[in-house]
Amino acid sequence: MGVGRSIAVLTSGGDAQGMNAAVRATVRVGLYTGAKVFFVHEGYQGLVDGGDNIKPASWESVSMMLQLGGTVIGSARCMDFQAREGRLKAACNLVKLGITNLCVIGGDGSLTGANQFRTEWSGLLMDLVKTGKITKDEASKSSHLNIVGMVGSIDNDFCGTDMTIGTDSALHRIIEVVDAITTTAQSHQRTFILEVMGRHCGYLALVTALSCGADWVFIPEMPPDEGWEEHLCRRLADQRARGSRLNVIIVAEGAMSRAGKPITSDQIKKLVTDRLGFDTRATVLGHVQRGGTPSAFDRILGSRMGVEAVMALLEATPDTPACVVSLSGNQAIRLPLMECVQVTKDVTAAMSEGRFEDAIKLRGKSFENNWNTYKLLAHINPPEVKSNINVAIINVGAPCAGMNSAVRSAARMGIIQGHNMLAVYDGFDGLAHGKVEALTWTDVSGWTGKGGSMLGTKRTLPGKMVEEISMNIAKHNIHAMVIIGGFEAYVGGLELVHAREKFEELCIPMVVIPATVSNNVPGSDFSIGADTALNTITSTCDRIKQSAAGTKRRVFIVETMGGYCGYLATMAGLAAGADAAYIFEDKFNIKDLELNVEHLLQKMKTTVKRGLILRNENSNANYTTDFIFNLYSEEGKGVFDCRKNVLGHMQQGGTPTPFDRNFGTKMGAKSVVWLTEKLKDCYRHGRIFANTPDSACVLGMRKRALQFQPLVDLKAETDFDHRIPKTQWWLKIRPIMKILAKYNIKLDTSEHADMEHVIKKSHMVKSVEK
Repeated sequence: MGVGRSIAVLTSGGDAQGMNAAVRATVRVGLYTGAKVFFVHEGYQGLVDGGDNIKPASWESVSMMLQLGGTVIGSARCMDFQAREGRLKAACNLVKLGITNLCVIGGDGSLTGANQFRTEWSGLLMDLVKTGKITKDEASKSSHLNIVGMVGSIDNDFCGTDMTIGTDSALHRIIEVVDAITTTAQSHQRTFILEVMGRHCGYLALVTALSCGADWVFIPEMPPDEGWEEHLCRRLADQRARGSRLNVIIVAEGAMSRAGKPITSDQIKKLVTDRLGFDTRATVLGHVQRGGTPSAFDRILGSRMGVEAVMALLEATPDTPACVVSLSGNQAIRLPLMECVQVTKDVTAAMSEGRFEDAIKLRGKSFENNWNTYKLLAHINPPEVKSNINVAIINVGAPCAGMNSAVRSAARMGIIQGHNMLAVYDGFDGLAHGKVEALTWTDVSGWTGKGGSMLGTKRTLPGKMVEEISMNIAKHNIHAMVIIGGFEAYVGGLELVHAREKFEELCIPMVVIPATVSNNVPGSDFSIGADTALNTITSTCDRIKQSAAGTKRRVFIVETMGGYCGYLATMAGLAAGADAAYIFEDKFNIKDLELNVEHLLQKMKTTVKRGLILRNENSNANYTTDFIFNLYSEEGKGVFDCRKNVLGHMQQGGTPTPFDRNFGTKMGAKSVVWLTEKLKDCYRHGRIFANTPDSACVLGMRKRALQFQPLVDLKAETDFDHRIPKTQWWLKIRPIMKILAKYNIKLDTSEHADMEHVIKKSHMVKSVEK
């Protein structure tokens, strides 16, 4: 596809973690298609200055940069490029090298500049020919410039994309700090004010507030109402009165009052100290947020976007508008660059005109959902009128990070709606033995940041204990149930539904929230806990690679968890830059193993003398981790030596990542809102009776939205023997890993993203499905 074409890649504007992953993918996929690829060092400044700033990129030149933060090729804020004179020089440099495809990774300013460059291109060439800088022949060979953008910005301030490169990593940095500050604040009963980045966008502040259960958040999109000072002090005093030892207030650096005056952390500190006399500290995070190693999510995002960017460049015609590649849910999509820039400007306009509701809507679905969840969970005053409904929350299966965050938000959402919330300890086992206790508002405070399962969890299925379980449901008068867990939670829920015929007590609404490191629950593309496990594996692989790079000529074989589901091995392979990942779903035989060994033998002849192989624990009964280790050791004799690591249960532990905290919080809240509606539907003759299939659902993330799907309907989609869904979305991105590891395979572009549009309806914006 790319033979005879040249692609240049540059990073511009503020740096963001994950830019290197995008550069690496662009270079390697470009080379894979047969194109020439060039680095432009120091952003647009390098484009203007030319010379040594524009260098050919090789396969090996992007090795070992996946785990580095910032941008290796450098970025600069460039004044020269803003003048036509500068753009003339840049055009001349590109024409001389025959480069007509430009991939720009940066914020909206950088992308707008790229688009302007493209629209002026033919005019710039005419001027260059007139002044004799280039020949007519050179001009005709480079008659058209293609541009594709990837958004790298930690603020997540670009409309049209769910997540920009760097946002997730910035959240990791912030949450590390919040966790550290929480421990010291609790020791002294302090109030902490944390200022995070985001001049025009409150995304970081909002997600941080959701993820740590902050008492208040200030964001530029939605200034607090008049008289917020009283309200804030009242809320802080209420929290203290309820026995909370700690208050957290999150402020975006661009926070404003309704009158358009800045609200600063110092101002809030003064207010709290003067009015309440609380011991108050303010911390401004600053550039810490831009630093550090990129999270697994940002590496995968950057890699997937890089692949899509190269495809978009090579498929572009003179008529296609410049596009940005972006992510919506887990779909890679292409959007017209200027439409996105326009909507991003519309948000700023809405904010300055005081149309704050519009500003939040224009930010997109995910921002709006976060805001609504935050608003619901922040109101502390439970209704005076109780509903007399008892909702039980139970954890099932193996523990994973993020379970507690789902329990917390489900419990609080229930209390806000006037229900009595009950905790069931130790899974279905505990329910059969009557380990049920009331759960209050303060019982769950501080749970978002805690790993594992506070309620305790067991793998036992309810089938053998249905009678005891239904007796306890009657005894504790349970009207609805939230089941949080992995594949056992799904199967257990199903067993309870089938037992409804015999036991009327089980005719209550139930919802299953997928929470497992394996990500193998039918009905959901993601489960709570998988992101935390993925980051654990990725950071371990980084350390292993570092060791291998030092020793030279060494191959590491790493075994990951996941049961029969290859999600962790595949995604960690992509995030850590593995040479192969063996999984159950993608069958392999001895020929494939030979091919992989041969590939590594060839690799050892290059400057990159190390290998990383991942193997899912159940990928093959006979080709065990030991077998593969022995095979590689024997075949690599004299060229490389091998080491093996079995990661084991460290993958289930650790504090939850921002994604898992936020995902758990949204799922928990949404499940209880749904149960409340279902309970109204099922209320007949003074009691609750739910026996329809849609009264027991899995709440899952499907492509772009959270959906409730009946447990019974999902049976057809499930392989019960191997405990995995029959179709899994992530298998489609496996080829990317192989291409980035230099395998010459065919990339299936049949599912390539067509251009979509961001359509405006009276200041409202909806991304329209193709």
